[in-house]
Amino acid sequence: MSRDPLPIGRRVAYLRVRRRLSQQSFADRLGKSKSWVDKVERGVRSLERVSTIREIAAVLKVEPAALLGRDVQPAGVAERREGVARIRAALSAYEMAFGRPTDREVMSPDRLAREVRHAWTTYQHARYPRLVELLPTVVTEVHRAHALDPEVGRVVMVEAYRVTAALLIKLGEGSLAWLAADRAMSAAVGDRVLLACAAVQLGQVLRASARARPVMLAAASQIAAATPEEMSLRGSLLVQAALIAARAGDDRAAVDLLDEAAEVAAQVGDGHDHHRTAFGPTAVELARVAAAVELGDGPQAVARHEEAMGRDGWRWLPVEHRAAHLIDAARAYLQTDDPANAARVLLRVERIAPAEIRHRPAARDVTAQAARYPNAPATITQLAINLEVL
Repeated sequence: MSRDPLPIGRRVAYLRVRRRLSQQSFADRLGKSKSWVDKVERGVRSLERVSTIREIAAVLKVEPAALLGRDVQPAGVAERREGVARIRAALSAYEMAFGRPTDREVMSPDRLAREVRHAWTTYQHARYPRLVELLPTVVTEVHRAHALDPEVGRVVMVEAYRVTAALLIKLGEGSLAWLAADRAMSAAVGDRVLLACAAVQLGQVLRASARARPVMLAAASQIAAATPEEMSLRGSLLVQAALIAARAGDDRAAVDLLDEAAEVAAQVGDGHDHHRTAFGPTAVELARVAAAVELGDGPQAVARHEEAMGRDGWRWLPVEHRAAHLIDAARAYLQTDDPANAARVLLRVERIAPAEIRHRPAARDVTAQAARYPNAPATITQLAINLEVL
């Protein structure tokens, strides 16, 4: 994406003249002095507040983006779309269905398993652009290995589809994420543990569908929960069912399911990442925050968030998990009309997991919302301008 190098003050002057407004008449419409307008146009006074930029844009009858010298497409969108297109192409290959012969050596099962583990680690460190680069090859190699021997690498196949779905959810690619999650479910048929693993991502994809709650509960009921690994899966599925209930406005079901998940989490403890779930007592508390946000209860979400930050288990969670929670916390602060604290946690996300806020559409939307408040801190305004979401 290209950016117009013309300073914003010069751009204001150009658009003002084009509208045939004198500095005085322009100042009168803004409720400012002529001297203020002159300083802005000469670059002596900077424009940082979103509310001021929007007021100027309204008087000049242009979009705020025109003042900022931006193209319509935000930075990084083209690259992201190209990467998603490559993942889509890899998912659309059907070597595994037709057993098409290959003209090169298939990756060994051990190496393929290492590549999938590396993909998960990259995801959990919130390095989404790097994962976009990795996944087309990983998915293609999984397909080729399955075409050569359908009985080999079943676990690897499910895990490859799971991490693909997880990334696509982050990038706002719901339909493609559903395809990856559905592929994971299909590959897992016949194995209750693998089905539960796949169902975790399916629940994330279908968060907005109330019909998905019985699927989560059915998958949870199939798990014996005799080991910490199995309990983590059962608890994660209960959390997904609770968040689906919260999205549907069923607060009673959400609370009951999270209470049940908390009982399971107490047996697992914090500091574990069984089946890439990071499930434990702290994860359940963060889910309570997310549920409160979905239910529109900002004060409760804020209170729970601030309490959760003091838990030892917080620092043991993957970076991606912590960053995603902070986005929920920012939404909670905005629900309580507190843009200052929303800005604080969003800037923290920018520090610990830049890709979460730069490449996740939901995070970019929250940043834009925070920056639009008339009393928004200049720091969040600058971040929103840097992200090109205003």
